[in-house]
Amino acid sequence: MNRNSINQNLTLPNFRNSGIMLRILVIVNLLCFLAAFLKSGSWQGLMREWADISVVSQPMLLASLLFFALLEDWLHGFPYFVAAGLMLLAEMLLAAFIHWFGDFFSYGSLLRYWVFSILTVSFLLWYFNLRSRALSPALTEAKLQALQARIRPHFLFNSLNAVLSLVRSDPFRAEMALEDLADMFRVLMADNRKLTTLSREVELCREYLDIEKLRLGERLQVEWHIGKMPGDAMVPPLLLQPLLENAVYHGIEPSSAKGVISIHIYRRRNEIHAVLRNPYSPEGRAHHQGNKMALENIKERLSLHFDAAADLKIEIMGNVFQVHITIPYIQEANQRD
Repeated sequence: MNRNSINQNLTLPNFRNSGIMLRILVIVNLLCFLAAFLKSGSWQGLMREWADISVVSQPMLLASLLFFALLEDWLHGFPYFVAAGLMLLAEMLLAAFIHWFGDFFSYGSLLRYWVFSILTVSFLLWYFNLRSRALSPALTEAKLQALQARIRPHFLFNSLNAVLSLVRSDPFRAEMALEDLADMFRVLMADNRKLTTLSREVELCREYLDIEKLRLGERLQVEWHIGKMPGDAMVPPLLLQPLLENAVYHGIEPSSAKGVISIHIYRRRNEIHAVLRNPYSPEGRAHHQGNKMALENIKERLSLHFDAAADLKIEIMGNVFQVHITIPYIQEANQRD
């Protein structure tokens, strides 16, 4: 099963995701604090109990995170309950090893280690599956699909008018534009919950911009900087196209002068960076208000797919509006069916 697709099935968390790791660290430490609070009878006792528990729990926690990150691909190859059982078994073995390590490092009986380990792992698995269901399309489908799979009515109307104007003067170009438009609708109407390749997303963006060029002509200038783009990187569908649509609508249409939209996509270590820039006029703030909804939607979709490992930053630099997206580099070959 593809761990990056959004679904309602039981799935293990991605132990290599920085957001997942951070949540595990916080949750386990809160559970340790709760255990210390229940056992202690005073404030001073609470801090002493918490310190004693931490002496054992922190090495176990760090060792577990490292162990599960190394076995990430192997664990996801098993059915959910088998993988969960293997995780519990690994935690019990780790607890036994730490208990055996030395008296100065031990805290209570081995049974106490095992009970705490089982309860902690069970709670974490329950939490991450609860979170997955809460963020699944079953609850957010209406909002996400409405923004992710829409074409503004004015875009469709203007595109068809532009194609009609070419039917007699340039039928070949009109035919190509209709094919691009049909291809866009095919993507927009598909199930867009699974990741697609970056090369396919760029191809869709090129088709969209070609359609817009029919009506905007020389006013729309596009600069592509994708020489260092890994085409096999996996991204959420319709990640860049809505941003380009906003760039055209808010950056090019309000002005009668030529405007440049630049797209810079590259890989840096294990991250993919996409930087989009378009003209910005402070006087046209009312025209820019519609930008926020699509940007917030893309932020939410990035969070659904990549958690804290993805980021979207917005910056206004004088007369330039910039969107910078960062996502982890996941190759197409590494996707699970």
